[in-house]
Amino acid sequence: MLSAITPATFPWFDYSGYSFSLGLDLDGRVAQLSGHSASEYDPDSGRIVVNGDMTDQTRTAYEKVEAILAAADYTLDDVVHVVENVTVSGVDHYAEAAAVREEVFGSNQPAVNTVVVQGLLRPAAWIELEVTASRDHRTRHDGGLETDGIVYLDTIHPFDAEGRLVGEGDVVAQTEQIFANAAAVLDGAGLSMANVVKSLDMVVPEALADYKHTGRVRKQHLGPVYPGSAGILQERVAVDPRVLISYDFIASRHPSEAVNPGLSRYDKLTYSPAVKAGNLLFMSGQAALDPETEQAVHEGDIVAQSRYTYSNITAVLEEAGLGPEHLIKTIEYVTPEGLANYRAVGALRKELFSEPWPASTGAICHSLLRPEFMIEIDPLAMFPSGS
Repeated sequence: MLSAITPATFPWFDYSGYSFSLGLDLDGRVAQLSGHSASEYDPDSGRIVVNGDMTDQTRTAYEKVEAILAAADYTLDDVVHVVENVTVSGVDHYAEAAAVREEVFGSNQPAVNTVVVQGLLRPAAWIELEVTASRDHRTRHDGGLETDGIVYLDTIHPFDAEGRLVGEGDVVAQTEQIFANAAAVLDGAGLSMANVVKSLDMVVPEALADYKHTGRVRKQHLGPVYPGSAGILQERVAVDPRVLISYDFIASRHPSEAVNPGLSRYDKLTYSPAVKAGNLLFMSGQAALDPETEQAVHEGDIVAQSRYTYSNITAVLEEAGLGPEHLIKTIEYVTPEGLANYRAVGALRKELFSEPWPASTGAICHSLLRPEFMIEIDPLAMFPSGS
């Protein structure tokens, strides 16, 4: 059962009226929160503002997270996974955000994915946090954290065991090192790359020409059930500007099953439309691509692209025996060209979804893998209890 987490008091802004929940409580066992930055309502200007340096902003974001969790009787000690969306302008101050996180969680550190994004929807925001909390037992692995058979790996960069960058200027060599690092983490947990059910890679635009060749690395290491996946272009993907690509992985001990609504294009790809593992459906990112012709559609219209994309997502959900009401999280990566009318996508979500709204995060990317795309949507769904 999905229920919206609704704090009785939330002093930062009035959250009613949005097309997303502050967070969802999933069967009373797991809390999935939307992305939260330091945004707050300023009564003097009548606007939502973001104040402070990286330390201030990170503290405010965690205060929000703590308040939302408390409304469903979770605490920060229950947090198992944090995604830090850090802007290009904020990444040079990342050490401040990491210090706040270390302070907030103490000896109970979660798995951490650090995603460098072009920007956030509030221009002054430097960081936005997505959080997953769980009441289940956790096991810390070297480089990841496990709960209920799901292993969240910390973000992996192309550094060797001595901390030296591998493959400077070579995105394929960097990808090979990343997959070797991920395999080592999973081996320490008694798993392998065959257990990966979701991957997210961020790549810099100058590596795009050779990015297609990283598919052979994926083919070598992943499968036989290929994971759900998303790939996003960002101006920068790590604190070290020499890094061309970074990866986030989720693995599962549960048996995995690919979900494909009859789309032959996936026969030649190293990812699946979705993977069922346990009670979760790990879905690939989708954009406004006609799955039959493989052509981009609705060029220049972000609302039409979003509608089309959500229809593709619904087709995958239906193949799994689910519907839009089973979405628990969406991440919407929006290009700078799509920002002007992005607000209208909120109205579209109200048309397509109903309460309790999915948790959601919106972030600005440099661009997407097809230049016609203005938005890519990365969803996660959950099967009802007993299914």
